[in-house]
Amino acid sequence: MPHATRRLLLGSLAATLAAPRLLRAQAPVRVTDLLDRQVVLPAPAKRIVLAQARHVLALALLHPDPVSLVVGWGDDLRVINPPDYATVRARFPAADAVPLVGRAQAEGLSLETVVAARPDVVILSRAGLRGGSMELPDRLAALGIPSVAIDFFTDPLRDTRRSMAILGQVLGLEERAAAFDSFYAARLERVATRLAGLDARPKVMMHAHAGGTPCCFSPGKGAFDSMIRFAGGHSIGADVLPGATGQLAVEYVLTQAPEVYVATGGPYGGRGGIPLGPGVEEAVAQRELAAVIRRSQLDSLPAVRAGRAHAIWHGFNDTPAHVVMAEALARWFHPARCGDLDPAATMAELNARFLAIPMQGAHWADLPRRG
Repeated sequence: MPHATRRLLLGSLAATLAAPRLLRAQAPVRVTDLLDRQVVLPAPAKRIVLAQARHVLALALLHPDPVSLVVGWGDDLRVINPPDYATVRARFPAADAVPLVGRAQAEGLSLETVVAARPDVVILSRAGLRGGSMELPDRLAALGIPSVAIDFFTDPLRDTRRSMAILGQVLGLEERAAAFDSFYAARLERVATRLAGLDARPKVMMHAHAGGTPCCFSPGKGAFDSMIRFAGGHSIGADVLPGATGQLAVEYVLTQAPEVYVATGGPYGGRGGIPLGPGVEEAVAQRELAAVIRRSQLDSLPAVRAGRAHAIWHGFNDTPAHVVMAEALARWFHPARCGDLDPAATMAELNARFLAIPMQGAHWADLPRRG
């Protein structure tokens, strides 16, 4: 076969193989979001506004340069969580050029700024729509701007897989989303299998933003409570708090005598809380965990005396990476069944296979058992 003819045939074959992908890139995208709305985009989105900037970490599970897609975002990373924003910026300096379109809550979006950004779609958090209000989606639709609602916060174990599938459709990255789904489902199934037939659940005190707020702020029903239940624990906060979060009296916590204590921490260095997340060393988190327990007058808890006191990154409450938290909690709640689970290995695999913005630094810590 002449060389020129062979080259022509190979070129035609390559074009044929690429055709389905090119057709997908040009075809309309039809997606049903978490508000059960049918949303149609002319093509996969290339210009995205994030009502909550922290959802860039979900995009980072699917796209090698998620910031390149973002033409506007809320202020929650820059204002509320500077260490996480610094991690994004270090990886993608173009983050500094992304306009702020309003406050972290969806109702705080500036529609004028959103319109100026000319997005293909606005990604909303269903949890950010107060009372399930459709006012913002309807106002965006009236301006000709499609919006899609996802959610990793309210009931993460129910909504995460569907939310990631929605993002995969919106970005035209269904295969990538399916690969993550397989990883995520397998990790959760491993935990569920270890806990099958469970006949006893330890009482758990989850101390939210421990040390950064008066003792004792705690999750109620939903959000972290679903994670505690999945991992085989029973939250004492969920017994008395009707909403997603609330305040527990120290006396109530002491009376309940929880068997496991879990504090949540984050970007609280110098503000009384437990530092966890980007740039944090485990020894520092352990030291501050001990200090917070002491200041909160929780030293006498059975959990603390038995060395079953821990801290975990609060940011797991709104990212699909919470699969790492599920493993950590299961290991703490049921060491006989789950002691060999390795959340560090799971996080390393997330970094290696998926995350364009790797998770670095201590994201959990254990209080050493008293000698």
